[in-house]
Amino acid sequence: MHHAVTSLVLATAMLFSATLAASAQTLERVRDRGFVQCGVTEGTPGFSARNAENIWTGLDVDFCRAVASAIFNDPTSVRFTPLTAQERFDALVAGEIDILARTTTWTMSRDTALGIDFVGVLYYDGQGFMVREDSEVASAYGLTDSRVCMEEGTTSQLNAVDFFAANDIEPEIQTFVNQDAVFAAYEDGRCDAVTSDLSALAAERSNLQNPEDHRILPDVISKEPLAPAVRQGDAQWFNINRWVYHTMIEAEELGVTRDNVDQMLGSDNPAVRRLLGVEGDFGEPLGLTNDWGYRIIRHIGNYGEVFARHIGPATSIGLERGLNALWTDGGIQYAMPIR
Repeated sequence: MHHAVTSLVLATAMLFSATLAASAQTLERVRDRGFVQCGVTEGTPGFSARNAENIWTGLDVDFCRAVASAIFNDPTSVRFTPLTAQERFDALVAGEIDILARTTTWTMSRDTALGIDFVGVLYYDGQGFMVREDSEVASAYGLTDSRVCMEEGTTSQLNAVDFFAANDIEPEIQTFVNQDAVFAAYEDGRCDAVTSDLSALAAERSNLQNPEDHRILPDVISKEPLAPAVRQGDAQWFNINRWVYHTMIEAEELGVTRDNVDQMLGSDNPAVRRLLGVEGDFGEPLGLTNDWGYRIIRHIGNYGEVFARHIGPATSIGLERGLNALWTDGGIQYAMPIR
């Protein structure tokens, strides 16, 4: 009996040790490599796209830079891999990228069947349609006989097919391998309408030759929670990404910004002090230094700053906060507390 109990304890200890070793694999690999590998879109303004200097920018890009800041104290310690909708999940599961931050909708089938875990919703979105300003179509319900273009292999395609079937709408559906091809076809006149997430429509409209000649229809046909994802089976890496997400939101809740973060190190507010690593030991469980939250805010800023910088009302994309406002401002962005 004593021998059986001892064997069970040893087996449990070995299993626990193996689990700990496995959970540290991604962080160790990232540190050894010297940068985070992040999968992004091929180019969606405001979310992940190269600017005039060929530097990747956007909401998703800044999330990856925030992870790099937490680990390396350097937002440039990240590389970006542009991926099509068809490539993205295989690339993540195969270990070609460490994070998938590609305007990807969090769904049950993706969450349970693909071997990936979603971190948190960076942008609460919905799907809509865009037409030319001179189109007689006033609603998505009037798209029968219209040529509607969309990206294949996406929830946008599935949602559109469901919406048309449920409402007895019979358009001519045309699918393309990526979003660039979709909007090229639309601008060339091969499509009467295009469908995607509302944020993507606003972003791509800003790239059209005459953005004011196009309008987004009022109908929203789906919920599209856009979230970064990581591979399943690495609890430590998942937790790092999840708490980077919550830290950016909590910083906005607490009024901590890139401009005042150094001043806030002297705050008497216990929540601020925990956020910035002044007190408590919230780095060790993640395999990071205690100032990982400070690093994120100093280099990247809080969630509201990132939103305003890339897709907010003052940008060419011009999105209001809406559901993405803090819960205290009528939205549903809500950080889990660091304590």
